[in-house]
Amino acid sequence: MLAAGEAGQEPAAPCCPEGGDRVKNAEEKSDMSIAALVGSDQLTQDGDDDELLLSVSAFIEKEVGSDLKSLKKLGKLIEKMTEDKIKLEEQVLTISSEIPKRIQSALKDAEESKQVLNQFLEQEAPLFSSITSHLLTAQPWMDDLGAMITQIEEIEQHLTYLKWVSQIEELSDFEEILAQLHWPFITHTQSQAVGINWPAGAPEIYGTLETLFCQLLKLQASDELLTEQKQLPEKYSLPECPSVILPIQIMLTPLQKRFKYHFRGSRQTNVISKPEWYLAQVLMWIGSHAHFLDEKIQPILDKAGCAVNARLEFSRGLVMLILEKLASDIPCLLYDDNLFCHLVDEVLLFERELHSVHGYPSTFASCMHILSEETCFQRWLTVERKFALQKMDSMLSSEAVWVSQYKDITDVDEMKVPDCAEVFMTLLLVITDRYKNLPTAPRKLQFLELQKDLVDDFRIRLTQVMKEETRAPLDFRYCAILNAVNYISTVLADWADNVFFLQLQQAALEVFAENNALSKLQLGQLASMESSVFDDMINLLERLKLDMLTRQVDHVFREVKDAAKLYKKERWLSLPSQCEQAVMSLSSSACPLLLTLRDRLLQLEQQLCFSLFRVFWQMLVEKLDMYIYQEIILANHFNEGGAAQLQFDMTRNLFPLFSHYCKRPENYFKHVKEACIILNLNIGSALLLKDVLQSASEHLSATAALNEVGIYKLAQQDVEILLNLRTNWPNTGK
Repeated sequence: MLAAGEAGQEPAAPCCPEGGDRVKNAEEKSDMSIAALVGSDQLTQDGDDDELLLSVSAFIEKEVGSDLKSLKKLGKLIEKMTEDKIKLEEQVLTISSEIPKRIQSALKDAEESKQVLNQFLEQEAPLFSSITSHLLTAQPWMDDLGAMITQIEEIEQHLTYLKWVSQIEELSDFEEILAQLHWPFITHTQSQAVGINWPAGAPEIYGTLETLFCQLLKLQASDELLTEQKQLPEKYSLPECPSVILPIQIMLTPLQKRFKYHFRGSRQTNVISKPEWYLAQVLMWIGSHAHFLDEKIQPILDKAGCAVNARLEFSRGLVMLILEKLASDIPCLLYDDNLFCHLVDEVLLFERELHSVHGYPSTFASCMHILSEETCFQRWLTVERKFALQKMDSMLSSEAVWVSQYKDITDVDEMKVPDCAEVFMTLLLVITDRYKNLPTAPRKLQFLELQKDLVDDFRIRLTQVMKEETRAPLDFRYCAILNAVNYISTVLADWADNVFFLQLQQAALEVFAENNALSKLQLGQLASMESSVFDDMINLLERLKLDMLTRQVDHVFREVKDAAKLYKKERWLSLPSQCEQAVMSLSSSACPLLLTLRDRLLQLEQQLCFSLFRVFWQMLVEKLDMYIYQEIILANHFNEGGAAQLQFDMTRNLFPLFSHYCKRPENYFKHVKEACIILNLNIGSALLLKDVLQSASEHLSATAALNEVGIYKLAQQDVEILLNLRTNWPNTGK
C-alpha cells in the first residue's frame, strides 16, 4: 500500500492509469487468493469481517510491505495462490465425496456395535445370575478349603515342632535312665522289687531322672502349639483333654509298643473273642506302675508346680490304647450277639475296676464313650432287651419261680417275694449298674425307657398268668403274683427317691421342656418332685394290685355271706336275757361265719405279705361291717336277750378275730359297734335319748347327746331307726 503525504497532502496520482489498474486488479486477486488460502472454514467459523480484513492486511504487509518494488512479486504470488486454491478445491471435492461414505460406514459400524452390545447386555443378566449362584455354591467349599488350609498350616507347624522334639529326644539320656530303673515294670512283682531294692547309685540316677523329667516338662509346657490330637473320630464324642505330658508319653512308649505287638497284629494273643486279655493287661500295667509313679514321679511334678497326677496321667495314656482297640474291634463283632454281649460285659467290669480301684475320673475319656457311639449304643440296647426278654421267658416257665427263696427265713421273708419278682428286679438293678456310668444323660434316659418297657412287659405277663388263676383267687400262685406286683411297685417307689434317678428326672424334665412333650402341669409336677420317672409304671402296678385284692376280698366276702345265712335268720326277738343265762356263749349260727372268716384270714396272712394283708383285711372289714349292719341288724328286731347276744357275738368273738392285726379292731366295725351300743342301752338311757332326739331343735344338741353315749359314726336318723328296732320298751305310750 502507498503511504499518504507527510504534510497532509492528497496522495499523488499514479504516473499512468494502466499501472494503477494493474495494481488494483492485483490487489483484488490477492484478496481472493488470500481468502482462499486462509480458508473459508476459518472465515465461516469466525464470522467476523474485521478479523478477515486484519488477516489480509497482515498478509499483504508481510509479503509486499511499503516498498513498491515488491509489487513485482505479485505475479508469482498470485500464481502460487491460484495453484493453492486449485489444490484446495480439489481436496475439498475429494473430501466431500469421501465423507458420506465414511459416515455411512461409521454409522454401519455403530449399528453393528449397538447390536453386539445389546447381545452382551442380554447375556449379562443370566451370566451374572449364574456367577452369583456358582459363588454361593462354591462358598462352603471355599470355607472348607480355607479351614483345611488352616489345619494343614497348623499340622505343618506341629510337624516342625515334633521334629525338633524328636531331635531333642535323640540328644536326651532320659530313656537310658528309665532303662537303668528296669522300666517298664511288666509284672507287679518286678514293681515291688524296684521299690524295695533301689538300683545301685540310686541318688545319682534319681537326680538325673528329676532333671531330665523337668526339662521335658518345661519343653512341652512352653509351647502352645502342641494340643491333643484325637486319634478317634468325632462320632465318639471324647471329652476335651490336654495331651499327656511329654515325659509320661516317653515312659508310655515301650508299653504302647508291647500292646500293639500283642493285640493289634497277627499274634495269637490278638483274639477278638477274648477282650478280657487286653483289658486285664492294661489293668495289670496300671497296678504295677502305681507305686513308682506315686513315690518317685509325683514328687517331681509337685516340686515343679505341675498340677498333674502322675498315676492318672499314666492311666489315661494306657486307656487310650483300649479305646483305639475297641473302636477297631466293635464293628467286626457288632452283629454277633454273644460276642458283642461278652465284650460289653468285660468292658463294664474293666470300667468298674478302673474307677473303683484305680480312681480313674469320670471326666476322662473312657470305654463308655466308645459304647455310646450311635451304632454301637443302639446295638447294645437291642442286645440288652433281647437277653432280658429271654431271661423273663425262661424264668416264668418254671413253677419254682412263684416260691420265695427266703420262705424258711421269717425275718427275711416279710415281703414274701416270689423268686420271679426277685430275679426280675435284680435284672433291672444290673441294667442300672451297667448304664449308670454312661457319659451323657440322653443315653441314660434311653436305657431308662428300656427298663420301663421291661417293667410293663413283665406286668403284662403277670396279668396274663393272673387271669388264668382268677377262678381261685386265694390259691398260692394268685397270691404269689399279687406279692410280686406289690414288691415291684414298692421297689420302683424306693428307686424314685434315689439320687441317680432324681438326676435322670431332672434330665428328662429338660428334654421334655425342649420338645414340648408334656403339659405345663406335668412339667410342674416333675420339677417339684411330686411325680417320678416311674410314676406311670407304679400307677399301672397299683391298679393291678387293687384289682387283684378286690377279687380276693369279694371272694372271701361271698364265702362269709354264705356262711352267715343261718346267723341272719337267728330269732333275735325271742332269745333269753342275759340274767336268764348262767354263762353267755357264742351263737351256734355264728360259728360257720366266724370259722370261715378265721380260716381265710389265716390262709391269706400266710400267703400275702404284711402290707398286702393289712389292706386285704381292712377292705374285708369295711364290707363286713356294712353287711352285718344292713343285712342282720337293720333287718331284724331285738329284745333284750337278742341285743345282748348280738353284742356278745360281735365284741367277744368277731372283733377279737382281728385283734392280732390291730390294737382296737372294734374301731373298724363302727356301724356294728355303735348299733350294739344303741340296742343295749338300759331302758332309762334309751328313753332319755329318744326324747332328746325327738325334741331336739338343733342338730348340735342331738349330736352332743349321741356323743355322750358313744355314738360318733351313725347319723341321728340311723339312731332313731335302731331305737325303733328295740322291743323291750315299757308300756308308757312311748
